[in-house]
Amino acid sequence: MAVPTVTVQRDTDGPPRVAVAPPNDRLAAAVADAGATVVDPGDAEALVWALPHSADDLADLVADNPHIRWVQLPFAGVDAFLDVLDHDRSWTSAKGAYDDPVAEMAFTLLLATRRQVARYATETSWTGDHGEMLFGARVVVLGGGAITRVFLDLLAPFDCDTTVVRRSAEPIDGVTVVASDDLDDALEGADAVVAALALTPETSGLLDHRRLSLLAPGAVVVNVARGAHVVTDDLVALLESGHLAGAGLDVTDPEPLPDGHPLWHLPNVVITPHVGNTRAMGRRLLAARLHENVTRFATGQPLLGAVDVDAGY
Repeated sequence: MAVPTVTVQRDTDGPPRVAVAPPNDRLAAAVADAGATVVDPGDAEALVWALPHSADDLADLVADNPHIRWVQLPFAGVDAFLDVLDHDRSWTSAKGAYDDPVAEMAFTLLLATRRQVARYATETSWTGDHGEMLFGARVVVLGGGAITRVFLDLLAPFDCDTTVVRRSAEPIDGVTVVASDDLDDALEGADAVVAALALTPETSGLLDHRRLSLLAPGAVVVNVARGAHVVTDDLVALLESGHLAGAGLDVTDPEPLPDGHPLWHLPNVVITPHVGNTRAMGRRLLAARLHENVTRFATGQPLLGAVDVDAGY
């Protein structure tokens, strides 16, 4: 699926005037390299927001500068900014920029949990055998965006029976696609579920005790989206009961996961600290996205990563 776009009409000629707030030398360099002039917000027609959060500060800035026509957000997910999004200007996120590393992390966690790598990694002596192979497994992927597309390419050699659950049943080559209303049927008897979808009020708590119980005994759960998609206490209960064989979590709820939390002590859980896209990767990939979008803005081309304000992602 192509990254969603939006076209923003400029009302002036010449190089775009773009603010970077708070000031960030790396992002400002990417903006300047694309031919724009880096200016203060009061003189800007576009804004690059350089913090992953601080929604109140962003709200104040755009309220004080209603002339800003386009705002670029730094993450693919925009759940931190839902109260700031409006129809008075165009909004873009980094959706599509981080697909490769996040999909790679999802695949890594899926393979590691199926083969029980975490359990073996913490052993200090020769033990019995654990785990199942990924080949031929029934895998359900939540979300039909660009991360899922890359993940499906990585999964393809394993000949899995894969179902993608998304808002609409728009087809994807090589896999079964169902709409969100059919989620329960898709989860029934599945060997793995991978969450790679946007966090919205409708998807918060999506994987609760009832839905996780629909998975086959010995199934695994992978989450590279947002921690709130999974009800943590329900996940812990099903891991402790043995119904679930493992979980691979790059995101948690709460996040950061507190020291001493039960998830830290389960031998069948792999936890990574929201590093599907690390800071080093993110800087490079966001700078490339900024360069691309500023170039497009200057030439009247559609901008990548359009945010659907009504849908919240």
